[in-house]
Amino acid sequence: MFKNYFIVALRNFWRSKIFSLINIIGLAIGISASLVIYLIVSYDFSFDKFEKDRDRIYRVVSNMKFPDNDFKNSGVPLPLIPAAQKEITGVEIFAPFSMPNDYMNVSIATQVGNTSDRYKRQTGILFADNNYFKLIGYKWLAGSSQNSLKEPFTTVLTESRAKTYFPYDDVSKDVGKIITYNDSIKTTVTGIVKDVDETTDFTFKEFISYSTRPYMSMREKTRLKEWGSINSSDQFFVKLNEGVSLSIVQKQIQQLFDKNQKDAYLKNIFSLQPLPDIHFNSDYDNFDQRQAHLPTLYGLLAVAAILLLLGCINFINLTTAHAVQRAKEIGIRKTMGGSKLQLIVQFLSETFLLALIAMLISIAMIQWIIKLFADFIPTGINAGMLANTNVILFIIALLVVVSLLSGFYPAMVLSKFNPVTVLKNQVASGSSSRRSWIRKTLTVTQFVFAQAFIIATLIVGQQIHYALNKDLGFKKEDIITVRTPFRIDDAAKASETRQVLLNKLQSLPGIDKVCLGSEPPASSNTSMQTIKFNNGKKEIETTVDVKYADADYLNLYNLKLIAGRFNKRTDSLTEYVINESCARFLGFKNPADAVGKFIERDKGGIPIVGVVHDFYSRSMHEPLKPLIFYSIFPYEFVLHIALKPETGAGSWKITIAQIEKAYKEIYPGEDFKYNFFDESIAKFYESEQHISTLLSWATGLAIIISCLGLLGLVIYTTNQRTKEIGIRKVLGAKLVQIVHLISKDFLKLVMLAFIIASPLAWWGMKKWLENFAYHVQISVWLFVSAAALMILIAILTLAFQTIRAASANPVKSLRTE
Repeated sequence: MFKNYFIVALRNFWRSKIFSLINIIGLAIGISASLVIYLIVSYDFSFDKFEKDRDRIYRVVSNMKFPDNDFKNSGVPLPLIPAAQKEITGVEIFAPFSMPNDYMNVSIATQVGNTSDRYKRQTGILFADNNYFKLIGYKWLAGSSQNSLKEPFTTVLTESRAKTYFPYDDVSKDVGKIITYNDSIKTTVTGIVKDVDETTDFTFKEFISYSTRPYMSMREKTRLKEWGSINSSDQFFVKLNEGVSLSIVQKQIQQLFDKNQKDAYLKNIFSLQPLPDIHFNSDYDNFDQRQAHLPTLYGLLAVAAILLLLGCINFINLTTAHAVQRAKEIGIRKTMGGSKLQLIVQFLSETFLLALIAMLISIAMIQWIIKLFADFIPTGINAGMLANTNVILFIIALLVVVSLLSGFYPAMVLSKFNPVTVLKNQVASGSSSRRSWIRKTLTVTQFVFAQAFIIATLIVGQQIHYALNKDLGFKKEDIITVRTPFRIDDAAKASETRQVLLNKLQSLPGIDKVCLGSEPPASSNTSMQTIKFNNGKKEIETTVDVKYADADYLNLYNLKLIAGRFNKRTDSLTEYVINESCARFLGFKNPADAVGKFIERDKGGIPIVGVVHDFYSRSMHEPLKPLIFYSIFPYEFVLHIALKPETGAGSWKITIAQIEKAYKEIYPGEDFKYNFFDESIAKFYESEQHISTLLSWATGLAIIISCLGLLGLVIYTTNQRTKEIGIRKVLGAKLVQIVHLISKDFLKLVMLAFIIASPLAWWGMKKWLENFAYHVQISVWLFVSAAALMILIAILTLAFQTIRAASANPVKSLRTE
């Protein structure tokens, strides 16, 4: 029986090649989107599932409360860690660790003379103790989690890092070898662990004993007593005892901090962040790894469901539109004794076969789709994941769901045909208004989604264009930034070296201006400090953004001066330049009145010497904030270089090569890296640009599928009204009149879809724009444009079949078979 179904299905596919192809394409689009998005979502939700008792593992995080700002930080004060280990109860494992603030250079002693192998800018290094390995759960190849990191100056390597440093196939031979970090810290390898094969954010490769940290610099020893200093690199994990209340441990940590913190200005609320939350919560970092965004993942799932639904709707419309072509087959089968159930099984089998072909096409396209969207598909996703058991089960489930969703309604419609009426060629008279209403409803549904996607794409594109092209209050073109090596212990000596490099660069012909400073005017990296100001009525205390800069920096970026002057370059804090927002916050209605006033600092006062116009120092997601500039040139480690306009082919390339040469002369052991400032600003909106790209693809696919559904409906209608069209032509109706007659009902459906989609799209995009402090206004003309575009596409789709039907010979239309 199933062999017969298969043969009949193939015959029908071949007889209706165009319809079959359209059906397959529609389903393949929906299935491909669903499959790729499932890979993304399942990948992100698979992070850190392997840790034992993961539901009892938490990270202690800080929520700092200032008078005007709240800041979330994944770190804790360093003295809290040993105090908690002594005083906090209900915790099975305390696991502190710390990440170096920058890369580390590594030297491996060789056995030939006094030479050594050097590895520059190594990452994936962590200061940790033995409890870290108990928490995460590594497999030990040499050494043990009991004592390998117990003593200072010891190191544990992963298997891959050990093979990078040492030539032995047997990694256990690496134990006892010496590794030197930053030419000063000598450590002994005491253990080797196997690399974690699971998906995880804990991707560290090299572990230095936590007790070694204080020996890195004098500053590290000082921080061990600073309860008011919090750095995101100093993290603290705990594993609670079974049955212990989260709130009880949280309360103990808070009480411990409050008892020791003497600075009343800093209010820090501690909370315990669950391990599964780390990969998704952007309020706190996840060790500089990529973080997933839950709303985006849910949005992707919605897009996949919509495209899959559109493909199924398209299949239903096309199948029912083509039903008249199979009426006699159904009538004969019923006359020969075929049951309704047998017909339903047959039609569902045909749908399953079409869905299977679409699925195979989708699977074949996966590798190409992953490459096409490589910019925002996580690097851990590849076509090999299709062999995973959970993915195979999803494919089978998706195939069944698509087959039932697409095929059930057409199968019910076709199996209900009356054999007497179909054999008398009277199928049309048996069509019910209810079935017509269902088909129209499905078509309207398709166009609601298509129009909503069009509106969303236009608004997202408009906002991105606004953010990238708005006057930000500073010069951003033709500027590159170069970071120089910076270590706080030798800041003064490093500053002298930077000055030598600065002098070299000033003589290069391709450079317009060059200066030293901290971060550029707009940056995702910000420094903050607390300032106090007495305006005669009350004392104002607030946090402000800080940038180390002088007059050369402010001139290079064309920051506009309102009053006073730019500050001078000095080796200590002597004067401030503030922005308008800071002046207003301090109580000056006229910002120029702030010049000459003093901001309290260390029992003295620092004068305000200038006020600059407000500029956008962060992305437009955030409002303008008070900001101050001052110069302490030992801490100004970023080179800001304004290039002269290009005068010929490769002129910037030549200049940058000259800059690199000068850099290498001063820093022979360092890698040269530079960034164009305008490209750094564009990265503020990288996720929005990805959203825009995905929306553009979703819109295009939704339009294609919707138009195919519209085409199916118009084919159905013209087939139903063949004789009517013939009679109208015989009675003198013109081609334009007939085309208008057939098309107007369909255009009404498109307009109805627009009416439904507009308020939904407006509400959704209004919510999205609320993520920006500064954004475009949603214009009515944008909706008019979206409607006009959709109507134009619908007219082009309708024109193909309506003109063809209206041009048909009326003699053939009226002929009785």
